[in-house]
Amino acid sequence: MRIAILGPGSIGSTFAFHLSRAGHDVCVIARTTRLAQLEADRAILTTSGLRAPITPLPALAPDDVFDLVLVTVLASQVDAVLPALTANASKRVMFMFNAFNGLPALRDAVGRERFAWGFPAVIASLVDGKLASQVVPRAMAALQITTVGGLADFAPPGLDDLARTFSAAGIPTVVHPDMESWLRTHAAFMVPLMLSGVRPLAWTEARALALRMKEGFALVRRLGQRVTPFGMGVMAGLPRVVINCLLWVISRSQAGKALGAGEVEARWLGEEMKKSGPSPWPSPRTRGEGIA
Repeated sequence: MRIAILGPGSIGSTFAFHLSRAGHDVCVIARTTRLAQLEADRAILTTSGLRAPITPLPALAPDDVFDLVLVTVLASQVDAVLPALTANASKRVMFMFNAFNGLPALRDAVGRERFAWGFPAVIASLVDGKLASQVVPRAMAALQITTVGGLADFAPPGLDDLARTFSAAGIPTVVHPDMESWLRTHAAFMVPLMLSGVRPLAWTEARALALRMKEGFALVRRLGQRVTPFGMGVMAGLPRVVINCLLWVISRSQAGKALGAGEVEARWLGEEMKKSGPSPWPSPRTRGEGIA
């Protein structure tokens, strides 16, 4: 396949590395210092000394046709790249970032036959421009692995082929029939989890975040969608005191510190959830507990 990756941060670089090593023709669209680095290296380099050849590009040209354009920018950056995506004639555009709202609008912009959404189950970072990453294995499928799909009312053709392509490249991937429900469930789960890693929590703070998680799942249902996949349904059914304990423990762990790096994204997602209706989250200040 000929694949373009727009957004060469840690997630985009992970996909570029794996897909290139699997034999695909990978172009990486970048800007400024990241573009200069990729032009010098002509490859994705890892902290362990591996390299995967790629072709760096400064922009997505309208007449440069790819089998897949993988969009791994931040949600706040997608409006800036949308004109180039809509003008380009590539066969498939897959957005891959956290979101709670706006999926139908993006589908309408690029065309329903071309649109797909994915979510990366990858832990990755760039260290002086070199990639350090770990892919969540298939054994974790009951909770979360890399997932691709369309929306509930239409699944574009070829999703199974894309899942097989990613899986064969070393990124185990499954197809889900309703990525909007999946992403909203993911936000309900991850926002409290990421906030729990900002600093070690007092018990009352963990309790407030546990309430946020439970009521986040309730918001998904109020919007007429289901809590999915299966592992998230199990999580949603746990007593709040159990979630309270888990968040309190996680806030004191190394894994929690890694999650806490997503604080800005977590707060942005939380604001997106609030836009979907009356906030499910009481203000910690009025309850006398929790983190702001």
